[in-house]
Amino acid sequence: MSGSPFLQSIRHYLRTNHYSYQTEKCYLYWIKDFIRYHRMEHPQNLSDADVSNYLSFLVVKRNVSRSTQKQALNALAFLYRDIIGNPLGVLPGITRSKKPVRLPTVFSHDEVSRIFSVLTGEYKVIASLLYGSGMRISEALSLRIKDIDFTRSTVTVRQSKGEKDRVTILSKLSAQLLSDHFSQLKINYDSLKLDSDWPGVHLPNALGKKYPNAYRSWGWQFVFPSSTNPPDLITGVRRGFHRHPRTIGRVLNRAFKQAKITKHASSHAFRHSFATHLLEAGYDIRTVQELLGHKSVETTQIYTHVMNKGANAVKSPLDHL
Repeated sequence: MSGSPFLQSIRHYLRTNHYSYQTEKCYLYWIKDFIRYHRMEHPQNLSDADVSNYLSFLVVKRNVSRSTQKQALNALAFLYRDIIGNPLGVLPGITRSKKPVRLPTVFSHDEVSRIFSVLTGEYKVIASLLYGSGMRISEALSLRIKDIDFTRSTVTVRQSKGEKDRVTILSKLSAQLLSDHFSQLKINYDSLKLDSDWPGVHLPNALGKKYPNAYRSWGWQFVFPSSTNPPDLITGVRRGFHRHPRTIGRVLNRAFKQAKITKHASSHAFRHSFATHLLEAGYDIRTVQELLGHKSVETTQIYTHVMNKGANAVKSPLDHL
């Protein structure tokens, strides 16, 4: 099914319009699942009611979360608007997920210190960017050498969620760790550059056509390069890429266990902790919103529910006895 002309045309549209690879995977997954649900019927022969039935099925039978249902809806809205050319109308009768919104997991300052005490090498550098700069794991791994500005103590995050760039802070510890890390990278880079057949690294979109020498330039090298060279999605040429998030996630999970962290946490807990600790330190919520790259301040406000205000600042009457 994945090799069908219809799905190939969707993939081609996504790539030529510079959608991220993660968006491509997500959209294609839900479109294929939608087609399978309707017994391989072509989407152009299905109605808005059929879309509603599928979205309700996801909640009633698969028990998916509200965000997952919304993700599927976004994929199908894209399908009918941009591919089929018949945008979805009002979708009545959809069963909405009633799963409660969970509060984010936030590390205490002591827990962060314990985690950092067991991390070494580039894993410690990555964790320092997740917590010290509030980055998502995919954003940290996608960094290029040129995105780090030691002079201004900033990090430029390129094409993050929503295809937007933003600038966030670079902590002193991250700067120190990155400086040492860059020294090792430069040694390896100088060695690779001596090989005239070295293809360099992947570049976003069609940038390689505009800047033919950028593949091999120092500034475009990944800060956290992978040991493998996957094929370019468009040209098929194997070039250097960055580390895979799943690999880093496994290492961080082991570190959480070593640090005796009992909370259910992932790499994203560092980003939650970054936001919460900044708000606790008295920084303006709009500033935190900008550093995180949130589109709406309402998204950032969830961290006010887990900081040392509100219920956490109220003393129990039992403590006055």
